[in-house]
Amino acid sequence: MGTITVTIDDHAYEAQAGQTVLEVLKVNGIRIPTLCYHPALKPSGSCKLCVVEMAGRSTGRPVTMLACILKVRPGLIVRTHGELVETARRKAFEDLLKMAPQSVAIRELAQLFQIGLGPVPDGCIRCRLCVRVCKEIVGAGALKMVKRKGVNYVVPVQGACIGCGTCVNICRTEAIRLEDKDNVRTISIRDEVIGIHPLERCEGCGRMFATHRFLTKLQERIADHPHVKEPHRYCQTCAKMLSDRVRTFQKGKQRLPEAR
Repeated sequence: MGTITVTIDDHAYEAQAGQTVLEVLKVNGIRIPTLCYHPALKPSGSCKLCVVEMAGRSTGRPVTMLACILKVRPGLIVRTHGELVETARRKAFEDLLKMAPQSVAIRELAQLFQIGLGPVPDGCIRCRLCVRVCKEIVGAGALKMVKRKGVNYVVPVQGACIGCGTCVNICRTEAIRLEDKDNVRTISIRDEVIGIHPLERCEGCGRMFATHRFLTKLQERIADHPHVKEPHRYCQTCAKMLSDRVRTFQKGKQRLPEAR
């Protein structure tokens, strides 16, 4: 096999006839992004990340080609960087993320080659329902919107969460998560914890059902209600059952004949 001289980024390199540009790059320690290449397999170019720039044969104008498919030839001049390459490379990364939006490997590779891809999808559509309900209805104000690198995010307000779970229930895209495990409730969004609270037992059935801060907040809200005579801590099931019994008892009293 004959030796060929090719020019890569204004430097001359020796290559063997039949080699691809990507193989020459790897031999000489020049890194470009690629995901679908494997030395034991015939290149397919499916990821389209290994794009390089070369002069078109017919027009001489700069065009992009995939380094894993482009074969070396005498006088070949390629560039691994530049506006044309970066535009094509960014589009390739974006197309891959459409198919695998949560892929850490794709984002890390893009960051390595300084390709900005925007924020990592977190399921949040920035509707602010969680922020508003926590402030306007619950009265805790445990969530707020902040801008990070030009992008708005819902983030927790330190120490403000009461663990009621209203934000979880109102979130239409399930971006906020609630987990009750080992008698502890954890509410989070992305990798940020909104609140961690121990759970308390229902006075009726004994089941762990709500946080102390939520129950305290609830008692404060209903303290002046005319129908509340003494506070109790019942889960939803027990509260409904007791309420039904009270209604039945009251109806029974109304049906009793008056004493003569």
